[in-house]
Amino acid sequence: MEKVQIPVIRNILEAHERLAQENRRIFDKAKVFVINLMSSPGAGKTSLLEQTIRALSDQISVGVIEGDIQSSEDAERIQKTNVPVVQINTGGACHLDPSMIRSALDALDLSSIDLLIIENVGNLVCPAEFNLGEHRKIMILSVTEGDDKALKYPLMFRMSSVLLINKIDLLPYIDFDVEKIRKECKKLNPHQIIFEISCKTGRGISQWVKWLESELDQHYGEVNWW
Repeated sequence: MEKVQIPVIRNILEAHERLAQENRRIFDKAKVFVINLMSSPGAGKTSLLEQTIRALSDQISVGVIEGDIQSSEDAERIQKTNVPVVQINTGGACHLDPSMIRSALDALDLSSIDLLIIENVGNLVCPAEFNLGEHRKIMILSVTEGDDKALKYPLMFRMSSVLLINKIDLLPYIDFDVEKIRKECKKLNPHQIIFEISCKTGRGISQWVKWLESELDQHYGEVNWW
């Protein structure tokens, strides 16, 4: 029987990882700190971006890469905050990959950006599996999604440096156990930092922004951000 050559998917994943490492080299050379913002659809990624951009020091320049299957509505919202933004439409893919990010960088002047925020496609599974070259993965969980998501989708919780529990202004009206999700997340990732926030009221945003400023300072400590 003739031997059939079977393609090895690992080669594709290795190629992605090489591209991610190249992205990281580009970011580090330009002294740009990069976060990969992930969540399910509707959890509040774009609202968090708007709040974060407004709250950051004027000395910190922000750039944004918006990822969606289609449309540019989120990018248009971010454009109103007067920061450079690039839209990536995946055309059906459920996540961004490092080659998409590399292509988007051609449309950004990294020399004028201190913090680059990548808003990934809304999905609790695929985005966590791909390294984009970012320095930190950040996850948002809306209380309206339920407090069982850490057990159902553990990888994203395990991979994220920060978990932002959003829409806490709705806690009086829904059944969501904050302490339960905190305990389950700490089991998955003991080093994860958790902030309880409301993008609608602004509660908790200052603590998140202080953490972000601290990370910027630690990563490129020789730069005077503010």
